[in-house]
Amino acid sequence: MNRQASVSRKTKETQIDISFDIDGSGKADISTGIPFLDHMLTAFTVHGFFDLEITAKGDLDVDYHHTVEDTGLVLGQALSKALENKKRLVRFGDNCVPMDEALSRVTIDLSNRPYLVYNFPDDLRVKGRFDIFLAKEFFQAFCVQGALNLHINSYYGVNEHHVLESIFKALGRSLHEATRIDKGIFGDLSSKGTL
Repeated sequence: MNRQASVSRKTKETQIDISFDIDGSGKADISTGIPFLDHMLTAFTVHGFFDLEITAKGDLDVDYHHTVEDTGLVLGQALSKALENKKRLVRFGDNCVPMDEALSRVTIDLSNRPYLVYNFPDDLRVKGRFDIFLAKEFFQAFCVQGALNLHINSYYGVNEHHVLESIFKALGRSLHEATRIDKGIFGDLSSKGTL
């Protein structure tokens, strides 16, 4: 089964090109112009055992927002395209990942019912241009275009980098789990008969 996709999107604000292989080996070649986002997406790729290539150019002189959101949007489209056939999918993924003082859990349902739940510690120290709120824009775009129910719960942590890294790693692990094929499942894993 070939579960890979390439998607491009060009607007007046961004040009995003993504190649995504669900059944990869953790190879990342990512260049968004935002080093911290590159770092997070590399962690997602390595811990999800995907192969991911991203080239993104955006109006970074204005803000990171357009590039971050559009990268999430196109990655979600690539996921959806790669999973056109959801037969025999495990469908659910749930992983908890620590990063020093931070602990985050990501739970996924590849249900075709996009919804984001996003909780993070109240005492988090926000310090960079790429912050916890900007990350939410990425996750929102990813879950809507990827048609997944995405629950992100960071239980605790003070360092924003550690919290975000634990989230992206948990996302990779949970998505890897949810996209596995189970030969004991026939058709779509749904009491309705279809997702």
